[in-house]
Amino acid sequence: MRKLRVAFVVFGLSFLALAAWVWGVMMAVAQDLPALEDEARFKNAENSIVYADDGVTPLTTLTGNEARILVDSGDISSLLKSAVVAIEDERFYEHRGIDFMGIGRALYQDVIAGGASQGASTITQQFVKNAEEAQGNRTVLQKLREAALAYHIEREWTKDLILTNYLNNIYFGHGAYGIEMAARTYFGTAHPGCGVNRDATTGAPVVLVPCASVLAPHEAALLAAVISSPSAYDPVTNPVDATDQRNLVMQKMVEQQTLSQELYDSESKISVPGESAIKTPTSSVTSYAPFDTSWLRQQVADRYGSDAFGGGLKITSSLDFDLQAKVVEVINNYLPVGGPTAAVVVIDNDTAEVRAMYGGQDYSANQFNLATNGRRQPGSSFKPFTLIAGLEAGHTPEELFTSAPQDLSFDPDGKGPLKSEVFEVRNYGDSYAGTTTLSNAVTHSDNSVFVQLGLDVGTDKVIDVAERMGITSHTPKNPAIILGAPPKGYTPLEMAYAYSTLGNRGEKVSGTMAASGNGEGPVAIEKVTRDGDPVPDELGADGTNQRVTDEAISQGVADQTIELLHNVVIAGTGTRASGLTDYTWGKTGTTDSNIDAWFCGGVEDATACVWVGYNDPDQAIPMSTEFGGLPVDGGTLPAQIWHDVMYNYINIRNAAEAAG
Repeated sequence: MRKLRVAFVVFGLSFLALAAWVWGVMMAVAQDLPALEDEARFKNAENSIVYADDGVTPLTTLTGNEARILVDSGDISSLLKSAVVAIEDERFYEHRGIDFMGIGRALYQDVIAGGASQGASTITQQFVKNAEEAQGNRTVLQKLREAALAYHIEREWTKDLILTNYLNNIYFGHGAYGIEMAARTYFGTAHPGCGVNRDATTGAPVVLVPCASVLAPHEAALLAAVISSPSAYDPVTNPVDATDQRNLVMQKMVEQQTLSQELYDSESKISVPGESAIKTPTSSVTSYAPFDTSWLRQQVADRYGSDAFGGGLKITSSLDFDLQAKVVEVINNYLPVGGPTAAVVVIDNDTAEVRAMYGGQDYSANQFNLATNGRRQPGSSFKPFTLIAGLEAGHTPEELFTSAPQDLSFDPDGKGPLKSEVFEVRNYGDSYAGTTTLSNAVTHSDNSVFVQLGLDVGTDKVIDVAERMGITSHTPKNPAIILGAPPKGYTPLEMAYAYSTLGNRGEKVSGTMAASGNGEGPVAIEKVTRDGDPVPDELGADGTNQRVTDEAISQGVADQTIELLHNVVIAGTGTRASGLTDYTWGKTGTTDSNIDAWFCGGVEDATACVWVGYNDPDQAIPMSTEFGGLPVDGGTLPAQIWHDVMYNYINIRNAAEAAG
């Protein structure tokens, strides 16, 4: 008896010591966990939304690489919550993060089965595991960490908040992360209109109806069923197992009195969705300006890190929704699908903010953004940089040049005096004016005159002007650059921004929220707020775009250049862009074999660039007959598109001013 008493005391003390040690380790681990910051992040997790420049019209929801869309508790069907609790953690509303009864039951079942047959993780622990990204084989210490944090969270959060965050973060199979994306993936086709936040008639943004809020019992039960094993209960590859598990979920709901027997009898007979009904999510969600918002998305991520996708940010973009819609309409009128496409950028001169962007015909088919990434040779639309270099060097508009075929010696280093190589120059259409002024050469885009001018001042000076005005791509000093033929070319965004410096009478404008992140270049973000307050970013900006300026060229040279480019529109190669205002100016550009065609220019307060060509630069497809049987050059489709885009810009601007 004495030995039994000693054994009993030793056993009891050992048990208490072990329990105390485990509890102490759990508390110590909880204090050491950096997950307290994660806790705040998950607790306050909310979608970041991009709005148009009015701050009211939603353009898109920002999602990470997993295309997860966060929803509030009220947007999740109560049936879905009941189904998940029924199958994953039936004592969820009773325990405090760690279910000791569940652990005991699981141990008993494991002994009966002779091996691991049941898990005992609570929903809270599963949420912690997912938040900590600890999948697969986890160590004892990792499990203690999870249990400690689960206990801590249960003391701070409501059960509904835990369940909502859990559902927003778990994987449901078929590429669907989070309950809203899962509901869209599996049952979006069964509920037309859910998850699509646009008016069916006008296409205008409207209030989103989450698919997670409209689930029927059998749908909620299937989503709950796949949580434990998305592959084993995949309704496409394993429809029988998926059906059985779904019905098991509904049986448990009946037992817990969250579903009637009558509903179970009817809903359990419905087939699970097949392959044709399941729509795997793409990497992005609906956007009303997909090329612009994809460009902006990376900027927000660079500035705000993980908060970009779940920090509840309100991002007011620079995009004018009405103008963007008109740009799409204009291009659809001129360029049918299957032919050449276009890229368009419209920039507000005063702020350098991008008011409209068109990067291609079908974003769903091809996400390559021609406006921001499509580097194409600009042709003669590069000539204003040569003109400005010439004016800065003392050349005048009335200076005489010889317009004729030229075989010109040039300095391979681009600095002028040394003439050791020859450059053959021919005009477009092999048309020449004889003796002509620089002004006429600008109006009619005379290649032979411009190469003489460019070689005289030196290609290094021409490139310096282009870079001062906003061209950031590397430009070699080969004389071909004078005619706009760099090896890799420039983007329409880059060209539009450089031209906007001319529209600002020589002042290069940017902002603290510029795309480059350093106060240089065009701007896509007007401000970023949370609960009405600006949110400072990681690059030093305070959350509100502040204007930044730098004098790139003198005002006198800029005014002189604009006057010469005004003649291009009223009497030269760009007449199809005329008829807007007395201040309209611009320059056409066409590359060899009519592969690329451009028109860039501006009105009083805005600048725009239009590029037209085929999507794949590697194929270099000539546009020989696409303009009503005639070749496409800068003065045809690009000038027409530019005219109509700016016509709409002026109308929208005037209407806004009239409305106050």
